[in-house]
Amino acid sequence: MLWPFAARAQNPPAVAGADQATNEIGQVATLQGSATVTRGNPGKIAALRVNDPIYEHDTLATGPDAALGITFDDQTTFSLSANTRIVVDAFVYQQGGTGNAASFNVAVGTAAFVASLVAKTGDMKINTPNATLGIRGTTGVVEVPAGGGAAGAGGAAEPKIKLYTDTNGHVGQIEVFNRQGGRLGTLTQSASAFTIAREPGGGVRAVPFQIPPGEAARDRGVLQRLRATHDIGRRMTVERLRTRGPNRSGPNQRTPGHQQQPLNRNQRQGGAQNPGGAPHPGGPPHPRQNVVPRSGGPPRGGGGGGRNKRH
Repeated sequence: MLWPFAARAQNPPAVAGADQATNEIGQVATLQGSATVTRGNPGKIAALRVNDPIYEHDTLATGPDAALGITFDDQTTFSLSANTRIVVDAFVYQQGGTGNAASFNVAVGTAAFVASLVAKTGDMKINTPNATLGIRGTTGVVEVPAGGGAAGAGGAAEPKIKLYTDTNGHVGQIEVFNRQGGRLGTLTQSASAFTIAREPGGGVRAVPFQIPPGEAARDRGVLQRLRATHDIGRRMTVERLRTRGPNRSGPNQRTPGHQQQPLNRNQRQGGAQNPGGAPHPGGPPHPRQNVVPRSGGPPRGGGGGGRNKRH
């Protein structure tokens, strides 16, 4: 059963100026339960609602039993499970541009994602407490336990990186690097996965593992919610950029203090209300592994396609 979304959000937020809209890089597409954004310096914490704008440097967090869906200007979508926190470190996207880039930091929790045009035309990275992921146009799940993977090798608190098939059947890849830029390995087949294990000397290594059936079934539910959010978020993004107009539909413009802009506005329509239930997990995907041996070199931009069609 798909997540039951309503057609529109009620009680439109307060008006935001046109200059503020040019700084927005995405919006809340779906929300179940409670979620917050921390914005500005010093950080101001506010509750999020469907249709709320997202800005560079925002910290997004979900509460217990919550789920938050965010779609960015390039149609990249994140779905955050309960008790998850991520930071939008950087986001630059221009339609048809070759210098597009995005960087996200998953501090704790479970974040599923569908990479789109930034990953195809530029450089998309996801940071964890002890590794950096180069995203090459694909669908994936990042899990960072409380404590950020501080346990030793083989411990239960190791972060996990998983690669899954896009809805169109395409499989991209996820390159894994240590924080110094050394390559640890690459995932290239659906349902392949790494744990990021700490070594005695303080380094880390990417350890392939077979996703257990129960965990794979749980991931199916997470991915189902992600894909439903992605479909809703793409429609919202197309409408938002159309409303913004051709003169302001290029890359996000960074002006001083834009992180402190008001959180809400009434320019967007077509969002979703809080959904009424969690997805029903299906059967586990068939686990396979394909690991590229480690070699030197820092992460690089570019990469494969994935869900890159604009609708």
